[in-house]
Amino acid sequence: MAKIIKLALLGTAVALFAWGCSKEKPETDPAPKTAPETPADTTLNLDALVADTLSADSLARLEAERLEADRARLEEMINRIMLEDVYFDYDRSDLTENAKRLLAQVAEILVNETRFIVTVEGHTDERGTEDYNISLGARRSTAVRDFLIAYGVDGNRLMSVSYGEERPKVQGSDENAFAKNRRAHFRVSIANNE
Repeated sequence: MAKIIKLALLGTAVALFAWGCSKEKPETDPAPKTAPETPADTTLNLDALVADTLSADSLARLEAERLEADRARLEEMINRIMLEDVYFDYDRSDLTENAKRLLAQVAEILVNETRFIVTVEGHTDERGTEDYNISLGARRSTAVRDFLIAYGVDGNRLMSVSYGEERPKVQGSDENAFAKNRRAHFRVSIANNE
């Protein structure tokens, strides 16, 4: 009888095992399901989007203000350079002590602001022949250019040109007009490094 009970128990176990294996198993979703978006979630996303937009707008405004301040600073420096001329004695192209002091200030600006491109214009008064005045104006503009290069300004950013007597600063044929026309003048532009 013990054998019969063992066989019955064994049969029941096999039947239960077979019955458990035959049941359909539920399908498993490989991707975890997320909760549906609630109005609170939408509000949070909109708030983040608005904050990002405000940040972008603020950054754009700050960048525009920075560029405007930089442009104003460059304009002020250019004006400071262009207001001053280097003056020469009659029939001379050597730099006076006043000219050297002025050129040291100009050189400091040019060394620190490498975007400036400078043309040094040499000028003379109306006395002398046209050829002589063109030559004298060239010596004057070269003297200024050479001083700036010696001070540390990159020579590739400096050009010199002579106008001789062609472009007087002051009209007139007296010593006052002559003195203001014996000069080197600066034309400054900003290199486009973008």
